[in-house]
Amino acid sequence: QAQLVESGGGLVQAGDSLRLSCAASGRTFNRYAMGWFRQAPGKEREFVAGISWGGGSTRYADSAKDRFTISRDNAKNTVYLQMDSLKPEDTAVYYCAAGPDVGTLSTEGKYQDWGQGTQVTVSS
Repeated sequence: QAQLVESGGGLVQAGDSLRLSCAASGRTFNRYAMGWFRQAPGKEREFVAGISWGGGSTRYADSAKDRFTISRDNAKNTVYLQMDSLKPEDTAVYYCAAGPDVGTLSTEGKYQDWGQGTQVTVSS
């Protein structure tokens, strides 16, 4: 089982940027796909971005395309989510997740291990 710890969340204004980090331990990090999900108050958790074990394949939700960038540093066992041009509707708790690098990166069910989440609040 992987232990995942997110950091980097906070309160920002619309148009600002944030970089979330997720530090992983307990698994062979570079064998697993990593994903970022988010859950806004009163809404279901939704996929944001995913990256394959080697970083060669990425996938984004439509809401994240052209604004968010997922990356990973396997030497540091860390995955990142660079979020630019933030909007109030991006306000949510952001979770990172790890799972086998099979199937589609956006499939929530493939991810076995989850972090505790980090709050992102974007004010207008």
